[in-house]
Amino acid sequence: MKTIQSIVCCCGSGLGSSMMVSMNVEKVCKNLGLKGIRVDHTTVSEVNPNSADLVVVGKDLGYLFKDYPCTIVLDEILNINELTEKMKEKFEL
Repeated sequence: MKTIQSIVCCCGSGLGSSMMVSMNVEKVCKNLGLKGIRVDHTTVSEVNPNSADLVVVGKDLGYLFKDYPCTIVLDEILNINELTEKMKEKFEL
């Protein structure tokens, strides 16, 4: 698997939920001891397969990213436990 050095969180407008998820991603990275990872948030229309090594999105938009190489689709976007478990899988921890 490709090393994950950048993560982008996205939502419909790129301001509300994606910003909250990106803050949670930063917390999880810190809690898991993951360093040197850039975390951004944006709108779905700004994301392409080369935007980041990992895309994090809510289940309402997950279908848009089914062909992306590395994606986390969250059932509950503010559930930090779900995010932690899915990030552990992606980072093979």
